[in-house]
Amino acid sequence: MRAVAAALATMIVAGSLALAGLPAASAAASSSAGGGSGSGCDPYVDGTVVPVPCTSGGGSGGATGPGTGTGGAGTTVNNTCTFVALSKAQAQGLGLSWPPPKGKHWAMMDCIGGDAGRGPQAVLVSNATGAPQITPQQLLAQALGELKVPYLGPATAPPRGSDGLVGLPEWFWVPAGEWHARSVTVTAGPVWATATAAPVGLSFDPGAGLNAMVCKGPGTTYNRHRPAAQQHTSCSYTYQRPSAGLPGNAYQASVTVTWRISWTGSGGAGGLLDGALAVPVGFTVPVAQGEALVSNP
Repeated sequence: MRAVAAALATMIVAGSLALAGLPAASAAASSSAGGGSGSGCDPYVDGTVVPVPCTSGGGSGGATGPGTGTGGAGTTVNNTCTFVALSKAQAQGLGLSWPPPKGKHWAMMDCIGGDAGRGPQAVLVSNATGAPQITPQQLLAQALGELKVPYLGPATAPPRGSDGLVGLPEWFWVPAGEWHARSVTVTAGPVWATATAAPVGLSFDPGAGLNAMVCKGPGTTYNRHRPAAQQHTSCSYTYQRPSAGLPGNAYQASVTVTWRISWTGSGGAGGLLDGALAVPVGFTVPVAQGEALVSNP
């Protein structure tokens, strides 16, 4: 992942991507990452991989509300670049032209923040304003290198590890505290870029070749203290057959959160990078046949 990020950053600095602005809504279908594996979720923009790492951090399953994951922590990152002026010897040692253009000087810009990012780079800086000669699109590479789209583990009712019953709805939802946007802003003087990932959809694949379903928003938390007849949700699935005989005697189900990846930058820059980045989380659902007890009067 870091190699991909470094390669993209080099391409942007070299000018192989149009620095006038990335086209809005130009992303093709992205690759889907397996649930909880920590692998990358990389959308494509004009044939170029834009690194968007995926990380674990969703809630645990259960019937009583939010899970115990860390998906809601550290979701807004602000990273300010620092500048250190280069001497003639240092600039020439790096192969930079000397003297620099009139009214400017060479400086080493360091934008590394969080646990990802590219190394320092040499940039021209205005003597009068201190503004670096850099574009929002170049800072976007850094922001995307730090943006992490979490795997949001769903909560379920019955809770995971418990058998469901044929004919009774299986509830699933993402804890409300984890259903929010994540963003990274990188600022270099007056130039800035913000990359944002926002959850926009939720779907459930029941497994065994059954049709998937889509629901609105993160779903509704099941309240085990209230009668089932008094609770309603648009995010539930009712199995019509028991899971006996299937691999592991359970349905291999998954919940997929769809994310919208976009960016904004100084000077009105910005656009859509991926409108439907799918991040699935898989789990098993054992379903038993309900047995009715009949007694003679």
